[in-house]
Amino acid sequence: MQVNDKVANFTLQNQDGETVNLTDFKDKPVVLFFYPRADTPGCTIEACGFRDVFAKIQKYAVVLGISRDTPKAQKKFQEKYSLPYTLLADVDETVCNYFGVLKDKNMYGKKVKGIERTTLVIGPDQRLLHIFPKVTPEGHAEEVLALLKEHAKA
Repeated sequence: MQVNDKVANFTLQNQDGETVNLTDFKDKPVVLFFYPRADTPGCTIEACGFRDVFAKIQKYAVVLGISRDTPKAQKKFQEKYSLPYTLLADVDETVCNYFGVLKDKNMYGKKVKGIERTTLVIGPDQRLLHIFPKVTPEGHAEEVLALLKEHAKA
């Protein structure tokens, strides 16, 4: 996917087992951040970063976290860290594959497929506004907030 590409609708379950569609959020941009696994160190830093700027970021966009975890694991993660936004469970990797965030990784000498930490900003018209590839968890939410503020001015 590239900036300005139209993003197809997708449907996943959230942390409560409810069905969520991308088209549910047509009135605001959507920040879709992909993270490898709930409740791991880097993912916790990133998720808590979005939690800490959530009051500011929600003025500009909807925040959705997404990983291959089950809804139950997402719920546990959300509750443990008081995450105020929706977490989506892409257990069958459909959305991860669509956005191309599954990459070959090296885990203890073994090649495995895993999510490369990536954030997408999708406009209200479902066009891709921005891609943050290979995200560093520390300070990332502030980086996204700064981008959203710039888009709001334009």
